Amino acid sequence: MQGMRLQRAACFPWACSLSCKNATCGGTRCRRPRYLAKLSSVGSISEEETCEKLKGLIQRQVQMCKRNLEVMDSVRRGAQLAIEECQYQFRNRRWNCSTLDTLPVFGKVVTQGTREAAFVYAISSAGVAFAVTRACSSGELDKCGCDRTVQGGSPQGFQWSGCSDNIAYGVAFSQSFVDVRERSKGASSNRALMNLHNNEAGRKAILNNMRVECKCHGVSGSCEFKTCWKAMPPFRKVGNVLKEKFDGATEVEQSEIGSTKVLVPKNSQFKPHTDEDLVYLDSSPDFCDHDLKNGVLGTSGRQCNKTSKAIDGCELMCCGRGFHTDEVEVVERCSCKFHWCCSVKCKPCHRVVEIHTCR
Repeated sequence: MQGMRLQRAACFPWACSLSCKNATCGGTRCRRPRYLAKLSSVGSISEEETCEKLKGLIQRQVQMCKRNLEVMDSVRRGAQLAIEECQYQFRNRRWNCSTLDTLPVFGKVVTQGTREAAFVYAISSAGVAFAVTRACSSGELDKCGCDRTVQGGSPQGFQWSGCSDNIAYGVAFSQSFVDVRERSKGASSNRALMNLHNNEAGRKAILNNMRVECKCHGVSGSCEFKTCWKAMPPFRKVGNVLKEKFDGATEVEQSEIGSTKVLVPKNSQFKPHTDEDLVYLDSSPDFCDHDLKNGVLGTSGRQCNKTSKAIDGCELMCCGRGFHTDEVEVVERCSCKFHWCCSVKCKPCHRVVEIHTCR
């Protein structure tokens, strides 16, 4: 069965490449560049010279890289996290956050000001903020640690203690590193304004969903008093929030308020967007047909759900072209039993299932 390939090596606009050996980048033998998001811990960024070799960075980002070598592995992890979440959120959509081997990033899908580009920018900036914050809390970075501003008693009666996530540092680093590309061009073009807005919306998805986690203290498990700390939401929650924002994104155009250029809804009847919303400038293609020029893989060969009326259903996913049905034998574990101590043994069970793929 052929399907749209999901590339693990996709790169966001600020993600970059590094020389590699015995590796493939986007399905092609990698002679020199390797995407930052694919670097293993063995290929970590530990020397200033490495920053110079990273393709895709502007000079100010190279300088930041040199000044913050210990943080760059977190940037890499953030890129990986964002790619994985993007592919999860769009796994059942015509555009499934995939890339073409011959085009950088996501092809023109992202270079155009579409909803998809809005999501990519938002999830990537959120990924950097999240990964850098997590590195701070886990003690990986010398420049930051837990958020020590969260201390003392709370109005709710618990004591702030433990290690609160230092989201302020993560967000600040994301703003400095990710946004500098747009700001260096002069943040006055409509696309620069769009990118900066969506970058911030991605970070807001973390900030606005911070949660309080607590631990009880007392005799025999009682909760005579408890200590609490602030923690980031799971990144899946961030992805879910941004996916909802994607579905409700606002089409905008540039306007001027005094001497300031801003983005306003293209349809004046729509209410103004907030800092948390995603915005876009251009309509998206339908992603139905293979279009190498515009970086669209099409949906031919994609698996679809025969019984669904939603976008993952065969009628919509296949764009009315129809679909093939094949019977495939799958092997699953069944009749599992626990054996003391300590293993679970299962029998292999064979069953035949129908797989539907778009023509």
